[in-house]
Amino acid sequence: MTESSQTETQTNKALIQAYYRELESATVDNIGDILGCYIGADFHWYGVHPFDEQTNAEGVADAFWRPLLSSWSPLQRREDIFMAGVSEIDGSQWVTSMGHFMGLLDKPWMGIPATGKMVFLRYADFNCVKDGKIVRSGFFCDIIGVMQQVGINPLPIQTGASFIYPGPRTHDGIQLQPQVEAESVKTMSLVNQMIDDLNQLNLNGNDRYPPEVLARTWHDDMVWYGPAGIGATYTIPRYQQQHSYPFREGLSDKVYNGHLCRYAEGNYACFFGWPNLSHTPTGGFMGLPGGVRADMRVVDVYRRDGDKLAENWVLIDLPWWLKQQGLDVIERTRQIVAGY
Repeated sequence: MTESSQTETQTNKALIQAYYRELESATVDNIGDILGCYIGADFHWYGVHPFDEQTNAEGVADAFWRPLLSSWSPLQRREDIFMAGVSEIDGSQWVTSMGHFMGLLDKPWMGIPATGKMVFLRYADFNCVKDGKIVRSGFFCDIIGVMQQVGINPLPIQTGASFIYPGPRTHDGIQLQPQVEAESVKTMSLVNQMIDDLNQLNLNGNDRYPPEVLARTWHDDMVWYGPAGIGATYTIPRYQQQHSYPFREGLSDKVYNGHLCRYAEGNYACFFGWPNLSHTPTGGFMGLPGGVRADMRVVDVYRRDGDKLAENWVLIDLPWWLKQQGLDVIERTRQIVAGY
């Protein structure tokens, strides 16, 4: 990264921090104006189902922010990772925030009944900045995770553990200062090696691969924080048992489609795709039957420790993945909770 790019990265961080400060005090009435001050004319927002893609401030406000602000009170952003950099996909500048929204669920949200108790919505927010404006955003959140917190389990028992996920073990994920470029390069190289290793498994069909394949790029005590419906898992053997083998054996004809954004800063890296993967469920993955071919939208955020990856936070737009196969899990939950 050149010195000018590093300066631009820091400027973009400051812009998104200011944006988040205003969102922290946003109301149903002024959220559209706040969004309008920061987004550019050719804005494109990639939101998980049911928020979908939006192209202006009012669209984003109506789809996501106004329902959230109306139901969660007061709302806090509890950030665990904040990073920025240049995407190796197209040279664009991005800022990423990952953590949880926390609030009191005082009114129903997305068909989830009010509890009057605190709840957490896990999120990852990618913002592409150009000429001082946000021009693209990728917003992922775990709605099924909120359902689980209030006692609604719309999917079969998950293979991994369910809890409110912590931030990095090293507590250094909020990167406000410039990071050493050589460390960023090292992290990105390691992530790309890992992606290539997994894609080779897709190509050769080796779905029950030995642990040595993962050990090339992962620490033995890796932690994988997956979406609700799959859960979290710890160590290479348990990751294989509790996620990787069910995923690989239950989804056939896997095709890697690439990413919209992928970059590293310091010991951290992140990416998202729209979609990342295409495959055909054959039965068994997440305890579900086989279905039609579907695309999968995924966020990955990584922490590198030394020469290998140590932690991985993953969000998958599972409601959209299920909807492609004929199950709108959000609408189904809404109807059952409402009693019709």
